[in-house]
Amino acid sequence: MVTLKTWQARMSEDMRLRDFRPRTQEGYLAAVRQFMDWVKKAPAALADDDVRAYFLYLRETKKLAPSSINVAVYAMRFFFIHTMNREWKVFEVLRVHKQRLLPVVLSPAEVRTLLGAVRDPIRRMALTTIYALGLRLGEGRSLETGHIDSQRMLVWVRDGKGAKDRAVPLPRPLLARLRRYWKSERPASPTPYLFITLRGDAPLHETTLQKTFTAARADAGIAKEATIHTLRHSYATHLLEAGITLRTIQDLLGHKSMRTTELYMHVTQPGTERLQETLDRLMAQL
Repeated sequence: MVTLKTWQARMSEDMRLRDFRPRTQEGYLAAVRQFMDWVKKAPAALADDDVRAYFLYLRETKKLAPSSINVAVYAMRFFFIHTMNREWKVFEVLRVHKQRLLPVVLSPAEVRTLLGAVRDPIRRMALTTIYALGLRLGEGRSLETGHIDSQRMLVWVRDGKGAKDRAVPLPRPLLARLRRYWKSERPASPTPYLFITLRGDAPLHETTLQKTFTAARADAGIAKEATIHTLRHSYATHLLEAGITLRTIQDLLGHKSMRTTELYMHVTQPGTERLQETLDRLMAQL
């Protein structure tokens, strides 16, 4: 039986056997640790009612967001089913419905203004690349010189979400800017990463880029609640508005489900304008 002293090591081992990402492992361990701190019982003494009470506490007392509760659900389900070998009925009834919020999208002009407000050339080039390739933050900061195939005009995104590789088109203006950046701005370093710290020993930290983006948004006078991930949303929306198919955009973004990509249909401006024109014409005789 798993004891209070060994459950973390055992759960960690179970996740490594299933090849969970390090960040997923950290999140799951933290979620179960919070439950253990709350319930104050040894693993062997836990019961179905403890889990029920905890999730009611998260939902009704702490009023956590659905995404936070879902992490706890997945973590606890894994812990009890795989580590503790207990398949309780509570996991069959747990349901957390996430809101499908429309993404914040910047216009092309707002993207240009925001990127122009970034003073540091390394960080500006990193954020520009994230937008121009539609990357996630982690994918952008992890880019290496060997990922750029200038002969085929492709960039290989290695080990993306779901441990999958994908290729995205390399815009020629971006390639030209990257070459200028490499010659004049990038610190000399043997590391293969494109965007590195001034010390030249590691890629830019996610927090550094996030703070840079927030400061640039304020300097640019953009009131929208945009984050770095907004650049990815904007990339997808701008492609859709330019006539690129949803199926193509799904491949570019590395979405597993088309349903995720379809969200951008609700924020495309040309479609909204055509709808308004149609409604105006149909209702003109009212």
